[in-house]
Parts: sequence; C-alpha cells; structure tokens
Amino acid sequence: MTIQAVENKKFRCGLFVKKIFSLIILVAFLVVSSGVLANEGHAEGEKKKKFNAGEMIMHHISDAHEIHFLTLNEGKYNEKHLAIYLPVILWTNKGFQVFSSSHFYHSRKTDKNHGGTFFGYKEFVMAHEHIYYANENGGLTNDEKGEIANAHPLDLSITKTVAGLLITGIICLLIFVGVARRYTSGVPDKPRGIQSLMEPLILFVKDEIAIPSIGHKSADKFLPFLLTIFFFIWIANLLGLIPFLGGFNVMGTLGVTIVLATIVFIITLVNGNRHYWTHIMWPPGVPTAIKFILVPIEVMGIFIKPAVLMIRLTANITAGHIIILSFVSLIMIFGQNSAVAGYGVGVGSLIFMIFMNLIELLVAFLQAYVFTLLAAMYFGSALEEAHH
Repeated sequence: MTIQAVENKKFRCGLFVKKIFSLIILVAFLVVSSGVLANEGHAEGEKKKKFNAGEMIMHHISDAHEIHFLTLNEGKYNEKHLAIYLPVILWTNKGFQVFSSSHFYHSRKTDKNHGGTFFGYKEFVMAHEHIYYANENGGLTNDEKGEIANAHPLDLSITKTVAGLLITGIICLLIFVGVARRYTSGVPDKPRGIQSLMEPLILFVKDEIAIPSIGHKSADKFLPFLLTIFFFIWIANLLGLIPFLGGFNVMGTLGVTIVLATIVFIITLVNGNRHYWTHIMWPPGVPTAIKFILVPIEVMGIFIKPAVLMIRLTANITAGHIIILSFVSLIMIFGQNSAVAGYGVGVGSLIFMIFMNLIELLVAFLQAYVFTLLAAMYFGSALEEAHH
C-alpha cells in the first residue's frame, strides 16, 4: 500500500469518526430539546403532570412487552406512542393463547379500590409488565400486604429483552457467516470491510485472553465459546446505546446474565481435572485442622465465581443506563419549573450525556472483555496440572 493510499484511508476514517460524533451530538440535542419542549406543550391554565424520574428510569431499564420509541403529547389527555407491540404467548388452562400486546397497552384501566393503573384484555390483566388472570370484576386482587394476589398463566411472550437477544444473535450470524465465507472461499486477499474490523478482535481474544489464561495446548478447545460470548455481550451492549431504538438493556437483565454465568459454571465443572477437584476437596500440603475450614470455603468458591460474573455484568451495564437517563431526568425536572432553567440545565446535561455515551462505548467493550477473561481464567484453573 502506497503512502498516498494510507493517507487517504486515514482521512476517510477521520471523516467517518467526525460524522459519527456529529450524529451523537445531534441525537443528544434532540433528546434535550424534546425533553424541554414536552414540558412546554401544555395549554395555559392546564395542570401539569409531575415528572417522576424514578418511574421513568425504571420503565426504560426494565423488561416490557413492547419496544417503545417515542411518546408524542397532543394535549393533556391525548398521547400517541410510537412502538412495536410484541406477541404475547400464554399457556393457560385452555391451552396456548397468542395475541398482540397492543390489546393491553390500548386498554388502560384504573383500580378504584387500590389506586394505580393496569391493562386488561379478555380474561387477563397486566400490571407492571406481569400478566395475571383477571378477578371476577375484571381487575386486580390485593392481599393484606398490598401485593397482587391474582393467579397468573405461564408467560412465554417475546418481550423486549428476548427481542434484543434475537436481534443480537441475528447480527452476530450476519457478521460472522459473511466473514467465515470469505475465509473459506479460498481466495487469498487482504481483509476488507467488516472482516478488517473482526479479524483484529478475533486475534485479540485468541492471543490475549484464551492462550495466556488456558495455555496453547487447550486454548483452541474453548476458543469458539469465548469468541461467541465476547462478541455476543459486546454487540448486545452496543445495541442498548443506540438512541431511540427502544432502550434495550439485554445484559442488564439478570435472567440473561445468570444463563451466561451458568454455562461458564457447567463448562468449568465438566472440564475440571483431578488436580482441580483435589485442590478443592482436600488441598495437599495443608494441615488437617485447616482443611476443615478451607474446604467449605473452596466449595463455596465454586458457586461464588459464576455469581460474581453475573452480578458484575448486570450491575455495570444497568448503572450506565441509569446515569444517562438521570441526566435526561434533570432536563425534565428543571424544565417543569422554568424554561430558562430547563435550557440551562439542558446544556450541561447534554455535555455530560455525550461524555457518558462515549464512556459507555468503552464500557461496552470492557464488560465483554472482562467477562470473557474471567471465564477463560476459570477454564484455565480447571485444566491446570499439578506442579512438581
């Protein structure tokens, strides 16, 4: 490659980065503007609904039966929602029942006895994104503690998190099927396109994670799983950082991370050699009295390690979403009281939102790296031979 070609490539890369950065600024500005203007859209003398930051944040990071993009306020009691309504799949005493979640979201009801709102359709009600059988009055029944006491069917619905998992899986397949097809085509050529991005990352996982942690002899055995888990977590994290795409929080969902951690747990136990189990159940070279203290700790460590994987990934990803949404909440809160204060806070929040989004791009990669590294270290410790 000539020097001129290298310079042209650098120029194109720099131009691409500038475009991406400009897009982030534009999107953040739209978020800030819409947040302030939404609070200005009330008619004079009309009572404003108090903004609840905690409710908004929990709504965005929690699972749902819809992928919500925008809410358009057209007066006090008229709201239009731009959303994709996902299929509700329920196993009931009448067999499977399948329908769109739009039937729930378009039928908001109020619980006159206990307050609050819920959604109703047919013989079902949905409250806080949980689906129950409706009581004889078509509503909710609360116990003495105020908890919902309605029976519930088996919910097998495609929720927002499940949709995020499917989208992430499809993206991974599209990327790596294309990359693998190019490698197996038999045409010797330099990497280009998406292949030029994926190849350094694949070599990074192999040379910097798998081989140092597991060893040359056994690294190839675990490399397919490590590559899959790395790119799956990374792409899922990036999916959650795209504005106005529904606010996916795939890796911030405990049900997802516990499955990933359980897989690592099972692989570690299945591949544990004699030295690994001997070191846990009866550590050599340790006084017998100490072994009765050390062995229970080692056994608990078997379960603590995957638990740490699960909690660390969930907490870090969720915390990033909460911080960004908190800056949006500041705009809403100050915008309710004063337009000038709203715009003033909006400028500061805009700067911090851009900064946090850039940091989250790094965190998305780091969390995938740390999870993969720890998994590789657990595999390496299970295969480690005794030192003589």
